[in-house]
Order: sequence, then C-alpha cells, then structure tokens
Amino acid sequence: MKELLGCIRKADKDFGLIQDGDTVCVGVSGGKDSLALLYAMSLYRRFCPNKYRLVAATLHLGREPFDLSGIQKMCDELEVEYVIKRTQISEVIFDVRKEANPCALCAKMRRGALIDLCKELGANKLALGHHRDDAEETLLLSMLYEGRIHTFHPMTFLSRSGITQIRPMVYASEKHIIHLVKKLGLPVVPSPCPANGETKREEMTEILDYICKKIPNARELLLSALQNTEQYGLWEKQQP
Repeated sequence: MKELLGCIRKADKDFGLIQDGDTVCVGVSGGKDSLALLYAMSLYRRFCPNKYRLVAATLHLGREPFDLSGIQKMCDELEVEYVIKRTQISEVIFDVRKEANPCALCAKMRRGALIDLCKELGANKLALGHHRDDAEETLLLSMLYEGRIHTFHPMTFLSRSGITQIRPMVYASEKHIIHLVKKLGLPVVPSPCPANGETKREEMTEILDYICKKIPNARELLLSALQNTEQYGLWEKQQP
C-alpha cells in the first residue's frame, strides 16, 4: 500500500490533482483498479496536504449478476458515502443498437452518467482507476489505430460540466495493483458485460507483454516517454 500511496502522492504533486475543499467522487466499476483507488484515496485523506471529501459511485448498467453488497460493506468500513445508480446503458448498447464494437459508446455513456451523478453528489472531481499500463495501452491504441501520439491526461477539466476528471494512479503499475487487491481481499465484482475480455485493449496488453519479453524495461521506457513533455507534451506537469 505504501507504494501505491507514493504513486498517488507523486501524481497529486506533479499535476495538482486535489485542491483544498474538493469533493472527490471515485467511479467504482467493481473491478480491481477502481476498488484499489477507492481504498487508497480513503487512506490518502490522512496525509494529503489538501483536505477533501470522498464519495464513491457505481453505475449499474442493467446486467446481472452484479452483487454490490461487498462494496457497500467496504465503503461502510472506510466511512465513505456510497451511491448506486441504475441505468439502461447495457440494454441500449446490446439490445437496441446491437453495437458490433460497443466499448467506445459504452465508455462515453458511462462517463456522461458518472458526471451527472457527480453533480447530484456535489462533487467537483471525478476520480477514475486508470493506471500506468492503461495509459501505455491507450498510447499504443492511438498510434496503431488512429495514427497519432495520444493518451489520456492525469487531469482534465471538462468545461461543459464544470467537473474535473483525475486519474491518481497513473504512476502505479497494474502488477502492483493486482498484488495489492489480492493481499487486502478487496471485494472485486466480476463484470457481466458480454464484451468483457474481448476488446482491443486486451490486444494491446498482449502486445505489450510480448514486447516486454524482448525488452524487459519497455513499460518503464514508455512511462518516460509519457513524461517527456519537452518533446511530446503528453503529460504536462503543473508549474512549481
């Protein structure tokens, strides 16, 4: 946990993720990453230089089984307010529109619903559980499928909604998160999504794993490339 908290502290310092008086809503999908983020952010309140209120929110996409009782118990123990909002996102994507490639539309609809929920909860920051490996996979996706050098930013102000999107775990490796979730016994909820495990992101994971067999420090080098703002300008840090 010290390593993950150190990654969050560094990201907060580098990008100014949390300001005094913020209300931070953690988007909890039920997966390992969002649960690790929620747990870490509940601990980070103790020594973060800026005081913030923490809430957690889950979108129920309309697919079963999706038992959230374990997450509710976890939030109660962490003394974090937890809200579940039922939606028809899955029905729209798979039954109405019958999307052949559903992930992009699903992500867009989920993000919009989470932003609306942030407003209802009085939150000005939406924290997502993306980690270092996600950033590197997004970089590869953009290069190989869009022909551009791009990935998500650790902090993005969404001007239409007034909500700021933050990703406190951008320096954390997925390998460490997996170990941490198992060690803590966090209540991971299996995804009922029909497309789970069959996305282009999984392809990028396989490609990166193959590259790392040839170049063991490839992930560290990709992280350095993301941080090389003078040349690429992907992750610009805040001015000291």
